[in-house]
Amino acid sequence: MPESSEDQLERGAGASGLAVSGEDRAAAAFGRLYSIVARLRAPDGCPWDREQTPKSLRGNVVEEAYELVEAIDEDDPPHVAEEAGDLFMLAAMIPYMFEEEGAFSVADVLNGVSDKLVRRHPHVFGDATAETSDAVLKQWNDIKEKVEGRRKKDSLLDAVSRALPPLERAYKLQKKTAKVGFDWTDSNGVWAKAREELKESEEACRKASEGGDRAALEEELGDLLFSAVNLSRFLEVDPAIALHAANEKFSRRFRHVEKRMAESGLPLSAANMPSMDAYWNEAKREKRAKP
Repeated sequence: MPESSEDQLERGAGASGLAVSGEDRAAAAFGRLYSIVARLRAPDGCPWDREQTPKSLRGNVVEEAYELVEAIDEDDPPHVAEEAGDLFMLAAMIPYMFEEEGAFSVADVLNGVSDKLVRRHPHVFGDATAETSDAVLKQWNDIKEKVEGRRKKDSLLDAVSRALPPLERAYKLQKKTAKVGFDWTDSNGVWAKAREELKESEEACRKASEGGDRAALEEELGDLLFSAVNLSRFLEVDPAIALHAANEKFSRRFRHVEKRMAESGLPLSAANMPSMDAYWNEAKREKRAKP
């Protein structure tokens, strides 16, 4: 097996009697990743990797980010390391594609973010002071506007990216407005709003079934989902985490249904819904019975 650049670095350091720093190891490891990405994108590299573009990899970035979040939630360090590596790979490959086009280099990206971190942390790398997280954030935004010349946002909601998945964007939009007092005074109002949106969705559904406007149904269902996110936020529950748990619960129970249907020799079909429903309830009971 070919020796990696990191192995070569450690071997050379060992021969000289010098310790290899974490910074040196990281630099060597990133250099190896860069060379592998370049090889994959070479004319005689991997057909799949050569076909990819920054746009084609957008979904992969989102997927790998969520898988990293999942690994962090599971408190599984080896899994975190693996998923962080997958995200690093994409973060190297996408800039490399622009480097191939001559737009900018991977080194430009790394130096740019390093310069920005130093510039926006004068309390660490300079003479400024910032004793609290709030002070750090204020200083960060002041530097963006006054030092870097970033245009001041027309709205505080401009800070919430439109590229976020809808659930996360709804949550962040609501958090932003809540910080300036645009919020419910108690949970009763939020519950009432959720019930109101549910009623309006039911009415829109009835009208749509009678040949009415389906766009109105879509709008009302959107309002209902938005109110559910708002309720979660107000009750200090992260809706993405709550929905993730619900997804896992649904998956666990349906896998039980699949297993039991297979054992019974029954196909998964609407005609066998009574059996599937019985096994679904069985999965619910088994979960409650566990200590």
